[in-house]
Amino acid sequence: MLKITDITYSVEGRPLFEGASAIVPAGHKIGLVGRNGAGKTTLFRLIRGELALEGGTISLPARARIGGVAQEVPGNSVSLLDTVLAADTERAALLAEAETAQDPARIAEIQTRLADIDAWSAEARASAILRGLGFDAAAQARPCSDFSGGWRMRVALAGVLFAQPDVLLLDEPTNYLDLEGALWLESYLARYPHTVIVISHDRGLLNRAVGAILHLDNRKLTLWQGGYDAFVKARAAAQAVQAAEAKKVEARRAHLQSFVDRFRAKASKATQAQARLKMLERLEPITAPEEAKSRAFSFPAPEQLSPPILALEGVSVGYEGRAVLRNLSLRIDQDDRIALLGRNGEGKSTLSKLLADRLAPMGGQVTRSGRLRVGYFAQHQVDELHLDETPLQHLARALPEEAPVRLRARAAGFGLMAEQAETVVGRLSGGQKARLSLLLATLSAPHLLILDEPTNHLDMESREALVEALNAYTGAVVLVSHDMHLLGLVADRLWKVGGGAVAPYAGDLESYRAELLAGETDQKAPARAEEKARRNQAEKAGREALLAARAEARRCEDRVEKLTEMIEKLDAILADPALYEAGKAAEAEKWQKKRAEAGEGMARAEALWLEALERLEALEG
Repeated sequence: MLKITDITYSVEGRPLFEGASAIVPAGHKIGLVGRNGAGKTTLFRLIRGELALEGGTISLPARARIGGVAQEVPGNSVSLLDTVLAADTERAALLAEAETAQDPARIAEIQTRLADIDAWSAEARASAILRGLGFDAAAQARPCSDFSGGWRMRVALAGVLFAQPDVLLLDEPTNYLDLEGALWLESYLARYPHTVIVISHDRGLLNRAVGAILHLDNRKLTLWQGGYDAFVKARAAAQAVQAAEAKKVEARRAHLQSFVDRFRAKASKATQAQARLKMLERLEPITAPEEAKSRAFSFPAPEQLSPPILALEGVSVGYEGRAVLRNLSLRIDQDDRIALLGRNGEGKSTLSKLLADRLAPMGGQVTRSGRLRVGYFAQHQVDELHLDETPLQHLARALPEEAPVRLRARAAGFGLMAEQAETVVGRLSGGQKARLSLLLATLSAPHLLILDEPTNHLDMESREALVEALNAYTGAVVLVSHDMHLLGLVADRLWKVGGGAVAPYAGDLESYRAELLAGETDQKAPARAEEKARRNQAEKAGREALLAARAEARRCEDRVEKLTEMIEKLDAILADPALYEAGKAAEAEKWQKKRAEAGEGMARAEALWLEALERLEALEG
């Protein structure tokens, strides 16, 4: 059991905890939540004993091991598998001692303890953890120096999971994982045999992997039973009660104060006035809950383009002459919301770069609308911001002709208010840097917005605001994310990237999650899945083609309806006699040109709709 009792701690005079208490029973899985800057990471450091409490106590059972992810894995020549095996220091020490021990009694103790900790299956367990986090057998044999910092953080996570401490402290563990790795981690944590406390803004993880939420708010800790969604509902109900009670108390205080003010000076009422004054002093004020601050995003709206805005025909793409994806035939319309699925390394980022025109095709035909503007956000771009410049300076360089007041308005539209807009990037939080990068990616009002892991460093309120902004956005969206909550609320099409190909995924996110988890719990599942895929390939291809044809027909119909509305509005403008008065020839010509363009667009849209309906009819038989 972890027991936190009346702890007090401040940073630079700012109190983070004041008399905070909580009890975490042994073996429970807890999600630690709270606003950015509330002190969640500081609490972890206090539990580990890295910081000294100003008051109160934090107690754990004797000899309890506390574990967390190391900040960095050395880039040495040790293989990934051996690095993870070394994380279990007790096992490593016992094996080393077993090599030199001479005393028979001590040798027996060592062998007994090795059996107790299941040391002989250690390599298989370590390999399974690495595989779940995205490292195949070949990668596990490679040295750590072959991998970048993000991949080494996965190795660090694998190490602490393998060591199985009695209290596992994880701070945003999914930030370096893809969707597949995040889903595997959810499943692993739910089965973890000891206590887990995890700081996360991943709603799916907080709903499926934990059984309670520890909320840090107003310098206090409150434990709520259930996952994150249950916590949100229960807390909202409690806040409503608190707000109502605060209103009643304030009304009572006002009534008592009014009596005191009126009758304090009257001898006949003095005794009653004094009694009410004492009641007023005893009436403890109740503070109404503070509403969450607005964290909205404001994406500029692009003009409408005729479909498709981007199409690929027989395209191959890759690096240094080696194709990663081959024979791609895809199209994107302006109302598409597409999520890219697939394991890390299969080509999701490669496809994103191709669509964003950041990577040239090796073959095939890429057709882009002549006026197409693309916004591209990748997580590494946050690290490419100029640390010694303010957000306003970044905006001024991107839009040199725009007035400072307009730049400030743009920054505010992404939650960067006056203070943050004038603070150098190096002093901004990770979430504020991510907001700035998203702002820079959307300055041109893109018709196509490509987002590769946009939610890293964003808190829960910001993620919800991003969902709202993307759903209101009138351009196309292509998403790569480990946040299933975001994908589920935004994406209406799923593309699976794997085996050098990209194809529509026939199921939904839940079925994809079930497939991944089934594959992780069954060592023979990949082989069986491959055999099943071969048997059902024709059937699956037909089903996917039918679903794609239905979606295409719906999109074509929507486009015709939108163009019909546009033409009706243009015809109404052209029917106004005032448009043809003297001196308005240029304006009339402008509207006539728009009407002609709309008519041409309608002809193309109707032709595409007819083709889509014919394909659908043929597939439906």
